[in-house]
Amino acid sequence: MTRWIIGWMLALSVTPAIAEPVRVAVASNFLAPLEQIADAYAAQGGPTLKISVGATGQHYAQIINGAPYDVFLAADQARPERLVAEGYARPESRFSYALGRLVLWAGARASLPDNGLADLAGHPLRRLAIANPELAPYGRAARQTLEATGQWSALAEDIIQAQNVGQAFQYLATGNVSHALVAASYTGLGDAPEGDWITVDARLHDPIRQDAVILEQAPNPEGAERFMEFLKGPVAGEILKGFGYQAAVPRP
Repeated sequence: MTRWIIGWMLALSVTPAIAEPVRVAVASNFLAPLEQIADAYAAQGGPTLKISVGATGQHYAQIINGAPYDVFLAADQARPERLVAEGYARPESRFSYALGRLVLWAGARASLPDNGLADLAGHPLRRLAIANPELAPYGRAARQTLEATGQWSALAEDIIQAQNVGQAFQYLATGNVSHALVAASYTGLGDAPEGDWITVDARLHDPIRQDAVILEQAPNPEGAERFMEFLKGPVAGEILKGFGYQAAVPRP
């Protein structure tokens, strides 16, 4: 009996531990690429990513109120920078993991203006979806684009503001709006809705630099560090390119 107990204890001691998941708060525009990155990471032996998706501003509020995330993948630079300044995130961990682009997308029963986005106000449309400019960087870029082309006021009554860019995209996909200004990453979805889209001239809005950061109170800091290294690597970079991002943008 004693030998059996000793053998059983030894067996337990060599049983591999189940890797603790890495908890990632991610901006809604980056959910689909992150899901592919998570699969690639797991295929190379990385732990599971426990993903929470939402608007960057909402995640910021959750983090300062104690949400137990390990990594924050924002859709801007401002919120990670504020988290660092306020002591909620590790300064050395912050880097720009992607540079996003904006597209104007016309739904299945709609069309794009013949002369591009600048003629949108004079084009037949049934509501235009954008993300909330106060919460979401892609919403801010959408407003800047419409202001730069002199169409913000003219289109004000037709604009529906979603909580985040993912919701704006859903409004388009479900036919609740005829047009949307959304992240170019959605054009890489395998089940993207029907309709035509054009890429918005990046000169019409501020660069959409998306920063990643490890949180000071991360439950799994070692796992967070390993995942961030993978995010900087070539496998993740190729996935980003497939979704219309420029990968691993250096921090200015």
